[in-house]
Amino acid sequence: MKKLATALVAPILLAGCANSAQPAAAPPAPGTGQSITGQVTVFAAASLTETFTQIGRDFEAANPGVKVKFNFGGSSALAQQINQGAPADVFASASPANMKQVTDTGAAAGAATFVRNKLQIAVSKGNPLKIMSLADVLKPEVKLALCAEQVPCGAAAKKAFEAAKLTPKPVTLEQDVKATLTKVKLGEVDAALVYKTDVSASAKDVDGVDFPEAAQAINDYPIVTLAKAPNTLGGKAFVDYVLSTKGRDVLTKARFETP
Repeated sequence: MKKLATALVAPILLAGCANSAQPAAAPPAPGTGQSITGQVTVFAAASLTETFTQIGRDFEAANPGVKVKFNFGGSSALAQQINQGAPADVFASASPANMKQVTDTGAAAGAATFVRNKLQIAVSKGNPLKIMSLADVLKPEVKLALCAEQVPCGAAAKKAFEAAKLTPKPVTLEQDVKATLTKVKLGEVDAALVYKTDVSASAKDVDGVDFPEAAQAINDYPIVTLAKAPNTLGGKAFVDYVLSTKGRDVLTKARFETP
């Protein structure tokens, strides 16, 4: 009988070991009872690159087997791609105006504002030209880069200059905030108006100068699951994660402001 008991126990132990080696299933999406699977495709403003990349890693870790794919760029270009039928599950815009381009077509509804962002003047390390105000970027010796007006950082810059009653003379207009900041990093310009979160993410290469008119040009960032999302369940779960305490902690650490 002892030998028989041992023989019966061995397969049970082996089966238990085999089960423990299998990857854990993704937990159910909140309020659905269904597990999240597959790929979640997120179209997000360029200024969210660092934070959303981290949030994407955290989301994947919390949902084994799920993969997050990002398309970062200017919010205006992303909105246009979505309206032209580009497959995506989530859209995170750097301004309500570009989100409205998507919701007006019926491609999404119920967008939620999750963070806010403010401009800074990005300058070379050490601020060699001693740029201390918005008026200083208009000096003849200062080469200025701005985002194009249709891009949220460009629209915000326009508001800031209007608030200061100044007319900028940029030497270049870029299609997203990362490209604008890169001009300063490469030494092609002396200053650029970008978000303080982008300055913070590139602190080893540039310094940031605060200016009071930035308070007149704060951008709200809305996020939404798209109506024709290939992975609706995954898209909703990603949005919920961004809005959660864990997601907000990543964003506030990067100097985004809470709405």
